[in-house]
Amino acid sequence: MATIEIDEEVYEALRLPEHERSQAMKEELAVSLYARDVLSFGKARTLAELSTREFQALLGEREIPRHYTETELAEDLEYAE
Repeated sequence: MATIEIDEEVYEALRLPEHERSQAMKEELAVSLYARDVLSFGKARTLAELSTREFQALLGEREIPRHYTETELAEDLEYAE
């Protein structure tokens, strides 16, 4: 597992309860990287530690369109059969 170091002052400046900070940062990073097409939906969802439905809802709240590639379509069609 990789670790990202964040300056303690920055971490403490987050306007979130301490118990929510780590998860919020994972979600923010996942959404940002997905929106920039740096991470796939599945990898971003894993980073955010959310279910497929939860991550889709988060993207919807942020008005970030779902990237749906031909590969994903083929995988979904194969799975449906």
